[in-house]
Parts: sequence; structure tokens; C-alpha cells
Amino acid sequence: MLLVAGVVAFAAYSCTEEEPYVPEWEWGEGNPNEGENPDDGGETPDDGETPEEPPVVEPANLKPRYLWIDAAANFPDYANNKEQIATDLKKVADTGFTDIVVDVRPTMGDVLFETDVLPMITKLDYWSNAGYKYFYRTETWDYLQAFIDAGHQVGLRVHAGVNTMVGGKLYPYGLGQDGMVFRDDSHRDWVSVLNIEGGLTNMMDIDDDAYSTKFLNPAHPEVVEFLLDMLGDLAAYEELDGIFLDRCRYDCLAADFSDVSRTAFESYIGKTVENWPNDIMVPGQAISYPSTLQKQWLEFRAKTIHDFVEKAEKKIHSVNPDIQFGAYVGGWYSSYYDVGVNWASPDFATSSSYPWASVDYKNYGYADHLDFLLVGAYASATSIYGQSEWSVQGFCKVADRVLMDACPFAGGPDVGNWNTNGLSGADLKKAVTSTVDAAINSGDGYFCFDLIHIKMYNYWSALKKGIDAYIEANK
Repeated sequence: MLLVAGVVAFAAYSCTEEEPYVPEWEWGEGNPNEGENPDDGGETPDDGETPEEPPVVEPANLKPRYLWIDAAANFPDYANNKEQIATDLKKVADTGFTDIVVDVRPTMGDVLFETDVLPMITKLDYWSNAGYKYFYRTETWDYLQAFIDAGHQVGLRVHAGVNTMVGGKLYPYGLGQDGMVFRDDSHRDWVSVLNIEGGLTNMMDIDDDAYSTKFLNPAHPEVVEFLLDMLGDLAAYEELDGIFLDRCRYDCLAADFSDVSRTAFESYIGKTVENWPNDIMVPGQAISYPSTLQKQWLEFRAKTIHDFVEKAEKKIHSVNPDIQFGAYVGGWYSSYYDVGVNWASPDFATSSSYPWASVDYKNYGYADHLDFLLVGAYASATSIYGQSEWSVQGFCKVADRVLMDACPFAGGPDVGNWNTNGLSGADLKKAVTSTVDAAINSGDGYFCFDLIHIKMYNYWSALKKGIDAYIEANK
């Protein structure tokens, strides 16, 4: 998930007037978060055995409310603690969410579910008061299954989120590196080659933090087959409600200029590119009003991602026909071509609205291969309502226009990484509440990133207020 191009989990401690959330691994004796009003995010004391109540089944006409649970940011709370998973998911359900998306393949590329193709994660980096640190997993129980069990117990639908085109990560602040592309040199040619100053460069040779996540080349046939095998194993979880592809894209506009991609592109256009890569793009070039060849290049990249999504849908549904298949994308459709994704309906004539698109670009809109789409409507806290991109509501309205009912979607905010524009305290909570109305009434649901931020900034009651207002208006 890039602040600008995908979902990101950067758990920075900041900026509200409330007492900060204290993570479970730093409690010491007792739980400092207990004793508050439950509506404000705290826990009531346990007075003894309380009979469990069956989950509430709400009317079918109400739209779903999705909450994302990032792997790394939440790892210290959940990696070794099933009880904390159950406690927090009860709170999630009580707040009014209906669905959770559990990140089970973070950007370093290994997994938190059972598969034969990748190892299970035993450590992840997280942000603490002392900066970035590792948190280690010592338990061996099935992480994903624990969320499925706890979520279903309280009536939540549970989906798995998968960072797709990633193979390893260079951790910040000298923590080291991890992932299959670092463990196995034979996977080096799977990694994207960038067209940057200094020439064509494999991402494995770049130490810059901007390229810390090592993206795989979506045009490489071996990458495609490897990822399909992984997704097939994930779909085999019989009780899993859905799978969402995150980072199912290129890293940036500079990717991928490998020999594999050149061969595939020249086959696509039926001719040789004489001056590679400069006939496509010189380093640092923006493609706002591209040439015919550049439009074909953008079209080829969108086709590459489209074809993978189509294969992934077939693979997942061949294993589990009833599972929901979806993707997460950033809501800024006007510039999302830079990561090679056309998430619109194939019936949406992109070239009629955007000068960078070829007439055939629309053919590679992949929305018709999805059961559901999550849209990051990541505007600032002072840009909730509007008609165009860079407001929460506007992102959703654009999504509604370009999707053309090809699949349902839910948009919503990143309540931890957004620009607060000076809002704090009660005003910031009002903005959080307003995102529900702005998003859910402009699409087919509501989407919020991320659980760690709700806990840190105590947004439980703010979100509940917005969700309750929606439910009351639609009884």
C-alpha cells in the first residue's frame, strides 16, 4: 500500500491532544489502556464470566465497512497474542465495521499463512518510540487462521491482503534486509530494472530508501507462475471470505525496462525499438502528453497487470469458487498510469478524458475481473467533501464514474498518514467521522486504513458515530 501510490503503514506517534496508545509489548504491569469508556476505545474491567452473544446480522441493504490491518505496524500486538486479536476484533465489530482485510504478505515478501512456496515470517520491522525496531514472532500457530476464527466469532468477514509484486525489503535505519530476492541470487532477474540517471539499473543495486521495497517484474513469466501458486495456496483456506491484491502494480514510471519487458513490448507492438530505452522515456521524464510509442508503452504496462489480474482471478476461483476476489488501488486515477494500472471498467473510454491514454488503453481496465475494489481516498483531513480527486468524497465519485458498475467498490481515508492541515483534538475526530458519510454515500461501502492508527489516536468513537449515522439513515 507509498503514501501516494498505495497503502502504507507508518505508525508515527504524533499530534493529538489525547494520551497516546500504549502497545501491548510495552505495558509492563497491567494494561494502561483499560478502564476507559468502551466507546472511547478502552476496556471495561472483567467482572467474571459473561455469556457470549451471537453476532448481530444487519439488514442486507446496508453497505459493507472495511478495515485494513497492516502486518508490520500491528505485528507487535498480534504476532504472539491470539487474545489481543480477539479483543481488538470485538472492538472493530462493535464500532460498526463488517469486514477486515488482514495483511498476510507484507512488503518484505514472505508470508503469514500456510504455503509451500514461501517461508513463514518470524520478524518484521515496526515503528516504536525508539525508532524502527524488529519484533520477533515466537509462536507457531496459524496467524491468518487466528484472525479468521476471531473475526467470525464476532460476525466479521475476514479477507487476506497480499502485497503482490514484491520480493524483498531493504529495512530502514540499518536494520538489514530480508526476502527471497536477498536470500536467492537466482531470483535477481525477477526484480525490476529501472530507467534512471546512470542507466538501466536492477533495483537490487539501489540502496536508496525510495526503492527499499524490491518490486518484481510483472512481465516475467516465472514471476507470474510463482505468484499464482502462492495465491492458490491462500485460496485453499476454506473459511477465508476474500483475497485482496495490494501492490499489484509496477513500482513507478521508471519500471520495468529489463530485457524481458523489452522483448514482450516489441512483440506487442510488432516492431523493434531502435533506441532503447530513450525512445520510450529518458530518465526523469514525465509523460503528460506522450508520443504514440509512449502511449503504446503505457498501454502495454496496463495490459501486463490486467493479464495477471485475470489469471489470478481464475486461479483463486478454481481453488475456491465462493471466495471474494478483489484489489486495492490508490484513488488518483488521473495519474495511476505511472504504476501501470488501469483499474477502471474496460467500457470506460480513458482517452476521452485523459490525454496520456491511447484509444486502446481502455481495453485493459480490469474491474470486470473483480468482485470488489478498495479505493484509497487519501485526501487531507480538511478535504473530506468535493467532486474531484484529492477529496475523500471526490476520489469516490471519480471511482464511481470510471468503474461504470463493473464491480462494487468502497473508498475511504488513511486516518494515520493523512495531512491534518492543523486540525487536532475534537476537530480532527469530526473529520474522521465525516469520512464515513463522504465515502459510503458516494460508493458501495466504506474503507479505512489502518487499525493501528485507530488504536493510536483513539478514533473508535469517531468512526462509530459516522457508521451509526449511516445505519440509522438506512434502516
